[in-house]
Amino acid sequence: MKIFVPGRICLFGEHSDWAGGYRRINADIEQGYCLITGTDQGIHAEVEPHPTSLVLTSTTDTGETHGPHEIPMQPRALLEEAQKGGYWSYMAGVAYIILTNYHVRGLVINNYKTDLPIKKGLSSSAAICVLTARAFNRVYDLRMTIRGEMEAAYQGEILTPSRCGRMDQGCAFGNRPVLMIFDGERLETIELRTEQDLHYVIVDLQAQKDTMRILADLNRCYPFPQNEVERGVHRLLGPINKRIVHDAVDALTAHDVERLGKLMIEAQGFFDQYAAPASPTELEAPVLHRVINYQPLQPHIHGGKGVGSQGDGTAQLLARSAQDQQKVIDIITRDLGLAALPLTIHAGSRVRKAVIPAAGFGTRLFPASKATKKELFPIIDMDGIAKPAILLIVEEALSAGIEEVCIIVQEDDRRDFEAFFKTQISVENFNKLPRHFQEYARRLLDLGARVSFVVQQAQEGFGHAVYCAREFVGDEPFLLMLGDHIYRANGDVSCAAQVIDVYNQHGLSVVGVKRTPETQISSFGTLGGFWTDDNMTTLSVTEFAEKPTMEYARENLRIEGLPEGEYLTIFGQYVIKPQVFEYLEEHVTHNVRERGEFQLTSCLDRLRREDGFLGYMVDGQRFDIGLPDRYVETLVAYRGG
Repeated sequence: MKIFVPGRICLFGEHSDWAGGYRRINADIEQGYCLITGTDQGIHAEVEPHPTSLVLTSTTDTGETHGPHEIPMQPRALLEEAQKGGYWSYMAGVAYIILTNYHVRGLVINNYKTDLPIKKGLSSSAAICVLTARAFNRVYDLRMTIRGEMEAAYQGEILTPSRCGRMDQGCAFGNRPVLMIFDGERLETIELRTEQDLHYVIVDLQAQKDTMRILADLNRCYPFPQNEVERGVHRLLGPINKRIVHDAVDALTAHDVERLGKLMIEAQGFFDQYAAPASPTELEAPVLHRVINYQPLQPHIHGGKGVGSQGDGTAQLLARSAQDQQKVIDIITRDLGLAALPLTIHAGSRVRKAVIPAAGFGTRLFPASKATKKELFPIIDMDGIAKPAILLIVEEALSAGIEEVCIIVQEDDRRDFEAFFKTQISVENFNKLPRHFQEYARRLLDLGARVSFVVQQAQEGFGHAVYCAREFVGDEPFLLMLGDHIYRANGDVSCAAQVIDVYNQHGLSVVGVKRTPETQISSFGTLGGFWTDDNMTTLSVTEFAEKPTMEYARENLRIEGLPEGEYLTIFGQYVIKPQVFEYLEEHVTHNVRERGEFQLTSCLDRLRREDGFLGYMVDGQRFDIGLPDRYVETLVAYRGG
């Protein structure tokens, strides 16, 4: 299994993590706020289980390989290795934390590539710790969330001589911006999204700075300030920082890059004014200021500031465009003789495509399904118009911002679906329609222009049907909606839009869920997990189970907060990352079947283990048209409910 963990750069709010931690002693101190993101560079590793030891190999950023270094998977041996310091200590410290909290064996970790600069304020040690925690999590399916991995990484690193802050493990979130809030021992994280790419340049200032001295000097100002210099540090890391970070969050999410650049300049000015007097030998930073104020760079950047503990370690510059980003790198390397790296904060991948499997035979609705596909059965919509079920599903997808819809069909049924979406009725019949139906007939053709069809040659399971859409989806997240269910939101936001919104917020695959009594779960995909919010709307999925028995569910799928006898089942709408097609392809290529067919559930469970998966309690209703009784209920309830 391959794992990549990026470095972490603090865009705004350096030092606020430990400063906010002092609130446990002095409640008058402001909470700490910082805005971070992952770097393009990081730590790459291949991992696999080992029966008795932690076996480590590492290739540094200079290309030099060290190891293998073997440590017995025993608490005393791991703790001793952690306390020695050095590169292996980070992995050993995290392994010690994992071993004392979980039943695990060993690991082989081959850190075969490191393209992240070490000791440059980019949290390389934290990346190593997060990678180790993630390796144990995925190999042994420990079902930790990202926050759980962060906590294990932090606890492991503080066993070493390193003095990291809680901000550092934010690299666990990957290459996406995150707002972190520090209140004593409590940490809150809010993932953010930018609508367009942001282009930074990270500059290695190749100068000397003493991070431990900077931390010691600034920490002397806490928890209670004694003079004007110390009160200035409190103002800087308190209300000034709070205002700048929140302004930066607003500018980033609105893609106001000019404002972001001005905030960088402003933040650096305040840091020079209030922090430098507390540690003048380290924070005057002549090299940093020479770079961010270098005149030839100004036409190509919006602003610049220091990184990490500040001082003459690393600088960050916000370029005006991708082209300017490269020009900045060229100028820095040519004129200043310094090393520079690109950092691009990418806009989140939009969910543009939807897949609707509709290739089943409709056995339970025979012989009506011989006359017409169940997905074409009529439903009376709330506007009084009789529509085939598939049209209601397509309309919901498009109303949620989907641009293209792919319907999976059988070869014999393709003509019927295409005729509905692609062919206008005859002029004679069109003229017989009332005006509002004529307008709807034209709208149908407009919808049809965004609908395409893929044939499933043989009906070999739900997973196989989804796999047929691989070429259509490409390398994008996609919305998956069942073809024999229709949906209606309780409020103004459609069910599909709710699920897409959760994906946009967190960047993880999402499945809509609903509460279901245990007497019915043998008919549905069911999942286990734990809530990630106080409102019990979003949960981290720890297991997918396809139509489990009641006994299995009671043992493995209980969710805290639900009444006895209730479970969460799949609502019928998902947003799934494209990695799922790799897993489906393995099943198809190697003929891995479950109950005689290629299933989706086991592939979703693998995606959960390797990337994470969320469940979302959809505020809406699901109507099943796949059974005669349910179809009748839907006809009554959908319009009037």
